[in-house]
Formats: sequence, C-alpha cells, structure tokens
Amino acid sequence: MGKILGHFIMPHPPILVSEVGKGEELDASLTIDACFNVAKEISELKPETIIIITPHGPMFRDAIALTDSNHISGDFGNFNSPDVEFDITIDLNLTESIKNYAHGMGVPTIAINEDIAGRYNISHELDHGAMVPLYFVNKEYSNYKLVHITYGLLSETDLYKFGISIKQAVELSNTNVVVIASGDLSHKLNDKAPYGYSPEGKVFDEKILELLKSGDVMGVFDMDKDMIESAGECGLRSFDILLGTMEGRKISGEILSYEGPFGIGYGVMRFNADEMDDKNYLEKIIDKRKNTMKKIRDNEDKYVKLARETLEHHVKTGETIAMPGYVTEDMLSEQRGVFVSLKKDGELRGCIGTIFPAYENTAEEIIRNAIEAGERDPRFSPVEEEELDDIIYSVDVLMPPEEASRETLDPKKYGVIVRSGRKTGLLLPDLSGVDTATEQIDIALKKAGINPLENYKIERFEVIRHK
Repeated sequence: MGKILGHFIMPHPPILVSEVGKGEELDASLTIDACFNVAKEISELKPETIIIITPHGPMFRDAIALTDSNHISGDFGNFNSPDVEFDITIDLNLTESIKNYAHGMGVPTIAINEDIAGRYNISHELDHGAMVPLYFVNKEYSNYKLVHITYGLLSETDLYKFGISIKQAVELSNTNVVVIASGDLSHKLNDKAPYGYSPEGKVFDEKILELLKSGDVMGVFDMDKDMIESAGECGLRSFDILLGTMEGRKISGEILSYEGPFGIGYGVMRFNADEMDDKNYLEKIIDKRKNTMKKIRDNEDKYVKLARETLEHHVKTGETIAMPGYVTEDMLSEQRGVFVSLKKDGELRGCIGTIFPAYENTAEEIIRNAIEAGERDPRFSPVEEEELDDIIYSVDVLMPPEEASRETLDPKKYGVIVRSGRKTGLLLPDLSGVDTATEQIDIALKKAGINPLENYKIERFEVIRHK
C-alpha cells in the first residue's frame, strides 16, 4: 500500500536559481533557505515518486494535464541558463492510475505526450513551475520518478476532487510519494511588482497563509473571489488540489518562509496530515458551491435574469426565448448598446456586445447578445447544457460615447473606444488588471488590430453594470 509521505508548497521564480539570479537571488535568501530545507526533508523521506502540481505546463480551460511520456526534460535556456538541465523519468503507472480515479470522479484530464503536444502546438518540455522546486530537490535527492500535473481552469470543487483522486491512486499503489504544490502568491505586492500594485495583494497573502497554517479548508474555499482576482496570484489552484490530497486528515501547516522582495509573494510550507479526520470537506465544498449559486440567482436583477434565461433556453431548445413578462418598460422602450459577459469558475467564458443599438430595444439587445456570448464568441467553444448551472452573468448597458483624450480617461469609470478607418476596438470599464489609461488603450488597440503608431481617435463611455 502506497503512502503520501509529505505535502509541501514551494514557489517557482527562476531568479531563485543561482545560475539565473547571478547574485540577485540573495534578495530572497529566506525563500532559498526554506526550499533547501524542504529538499533535505524530501531526501530523508526517500519517496519513490514526486508529484508536482504546476501552473506553467500545458494549460487547458476544461481539463487537467498530466505528462504521459517515459521522460520529460527541460532547461533554463529561456532564462539565459541553458546549462541547468533536467531529464526525469515519468511514473507512468501512477499517472495512469490518477487519470483513472479522476475519470471516476468526473474530473476531466488530458494525457500529454509528444503527439498530443504537437497537435495542440504546446510545449512538451518541463516548465519553470516544476523546474524551480525540483532544482532544489535535485541538490539533495535524485532517485525518484515524477508525476507532472498542470492544473486546469476548472472549478475549485473539481480541483479538490482531483486531489482526492491523487490520494486514492497513491494509497492503492505500492508507491510512496511526496506532493509539491508549486505556486507563487500575489504578483501585486508593491510598485516593483511586474503587474502593478494592488492593496489586495498583501491581504490575499496574509489570508491564504493564515488559513493554510490552521488547516482551514473551508476558509480557503470561502475566500472573496474579487480579492483573489485583484491579488493576481498563480498558486491557489495548486493549493486546492494539494488540500484534496489530504481529505480525511486533520491538517496543520507550518510556514517555513514568506517574503516578497520583487513584488511577488513567495511562501514555503510543509503540512502535517498524519491524523485521521471524519470531516467530509468535499461534501461541504459541493454544498457551498450550490448555496453560492443559489444566492446569486436569487439576487440577480431583471437584466441579468433575462440574459441567463435567454442562454439557458437557447442551449436547451435551440430556440429564442419569448419576451418574459418581468421585462420592464424601460427595457422595452430604450435603445442602448449592450455587452453580455459570462464567467465560469472566475474565468471569462464569453463576452459579446454592441457599441450602438442594433435591435428594437434594450431587452432585444440583451437577448441577441446573450446567445452570441454563449454560443458564438470565437475565443471559446459554445456553452454546453451541463455548464449552465456554473455560469455567472453580467450585463453592461452602454451610455452614448463622447470624444476623449488619453488624459481624460479613467479606466475604473469609463470604457474606451479606439477607431482608425474601419477598425474599431472597445474595452469595458472597471476590468480586473486594467488600472491605467495606457493599459486600457493598448488592449483596445490590440483588439482592433490598430498599430499604436497609426492615427486613431479615442472615445470614452460610461456603463450601467448589472451583476
């Protein structure tokens, strides 16, 4: 019978690698020391296999990716250090078993080998999210096989289920393993951060570390989603899976180090999960998700309700909904441009709209754009019926645009339209990660296919946002 001997969280900034950092890594000496301590502990545990969960391998919206080749190799050539190389044997038996258990729990996975990687035009090399933690491990221990997992953009419930699948597969194998969840914390801790500063960055880091230390699984899943998005993290989904691997155990975490010298939070943790626990967190997570969606549905206004019921009806029947009786007189008498946005598990699932009204009234505009957003946004596959319960809607009703200059823009208050000849690009206001007028214009220009050196006009507009 196999066993998970240890559970760890490790960050993955390449600058920690001395051959990459070339002295700059010393600014993160606390993190480096903690990573070496984890490596020494793993060496003492002597696992036959290391399971690593990374955000930076082949990423899919609708599946978790597992490497399914005999070997996986990589180097830090992208960080000017090609001589730091890896070539690791994949534990194919355990990988296959994890996939099978995940399938049994209804969690979609995809096996990545060279053929599949070529088909999707993705890399089949080891990513830095795995290489940085393994760099430290390899300094102390090298006699192991690897299970290489890249989380997908799935629901937190599915990620937790996948963690349970890992646990089940290991326990019914003859393999002793350690699990490493690779992930950085907020990327927006201060003005040095690569994605700008957000006050939510520090709040997120302190909160997630506190919850993980106390083993508060439900607290992790109850964290405010807007705060998480504003913090700009990349580790939470790895942690969701890691927590699933400890289902049925009493969890406590030890913070070995935390610092943010480059504006990004780096946390190193080990967990104790030796003692059995009769709590069924999976059941609670599923109930929480159902209750959250019920609250959202119970509190949606008529604009959002119309968008949701339109798409649900069209997906199920292929027909356009008849105008519901709850639609207000304003919705029937006004003509406005409308954008309908769909989100699933915190990620955009579709967004289509009209700058100027194209239909008889605002209600009709919502109906048409809800169908377009759900079924004809070229960036996404059409929404399927089994997804409908998980989608959150918002409707932006556009006010008439007015001429503007870069200086008069405010990305929190105004959306922006850029025009050059027949090319037009629009960006809605108050979008996460868009904090300056320059960012707003750059994104709108890119959407329109307008070269920034071209002559273009700028307009701004306000919206009434229904969420």
